[in-house]
Amino acid sequence: MQDVYKLVDTLADIDTTVLISGESGTGKELIAESLHFRGPRRDAPLVKVNCAALPDNLLESELFGHVKGAFTSAMSDRVGRFQQAHGGTIFLDEIGDISPALQVRLLRVLQEKEFERVGSNATISVDVRIVAASNRSLLEQVKSGAFREDLYYRLKVIEIKAPALRARKSDIPLLVNHFIDEFNSKFHRSVAGLSRQALQLLIDYNWPGNVRELQHVLEHAFILCRDTVLSVEHLPGEFQEMLDAATSASVVVNEKDRILAVLDRTGWNKSRAADLMGISRRTIYRKIEEFGINAPG
Repeated sequence: MQDVYKLVDTLADIDTTVLISGESGTGKELIAESLHFRGPRRDAPLVKVNCAALPDNLLESELFGHVKGAFTSAMSDRVGRFQQAHGGTIFLDEIGDISPALQVRLLRVLQEKEFERVGSNATISVDVRIVAASNRSLLEQVKSGAFREDLYYRLKVIEIKAPALRARKSDIPLLVNHFIDEFNSKFHRSVAGLSRQALQLLIDYNWPGNVRELQHVLEHAFILCRDTVLSVEHLPGEFQEMLDAATSASVVVNEKDRILAVLDRTGWNKSRAADLMGISRRTIYRKIEEFGINAPG
């Protein structure tokens, strides 16, 4: 993350196109915001577009605008997002979802900084910084023919890779404290922190949904907690299952260690070991086989 911060600081004042890559929930939008608000365009608009949220025909109108009568529902002229972002930054999230036809139009905007509204032949010039993001590998899409190679390299002048949360688990306590402060303010609460056991479960978890999932897990805990400390019982069910599984594994390991210790003490006399443990010979033989215990030498 320190490398990400340094790169953001370096790029903030340089008016170049940036591609932010990383899994969903890793904070790509926050990186885009940092690039904008740390740079000279900070007082101009930052316009965000989720390219995956709209079908292709609506996305074209959303990006470039349209004139009255361009299509059935075009009852009046509309200014597109590129024009709204004039002087500032446009953030194109999930850029890998746009169609080949729209990729051609976007390539022209990158190259010429001009476009036409849908239904119009008048060229509009804009001064915008373009920041794009994708949670999929655009390079793999280029190889499969789903994404234009020339557009890919136009977008990827500089790439910032947002690391997955499972690759930066030492940040989890810091993020937990941040979200606790955030939710204390939101819910007018005074939660002091997280129990040690609950925090360890969060650190051990794999976080497929990354930081966004961590935020939702802590919000879930806040809703259920009526105390000043968030405990395991306030976390979603999968964390309780993790604790139960870990406890079961610990019991098994402890039982195996106990059998080995008693066997060592009795010189591997299984009958004496069974008597000392208060179990039958049949049971100790079954457990020796179950745990794969072998006599030394």
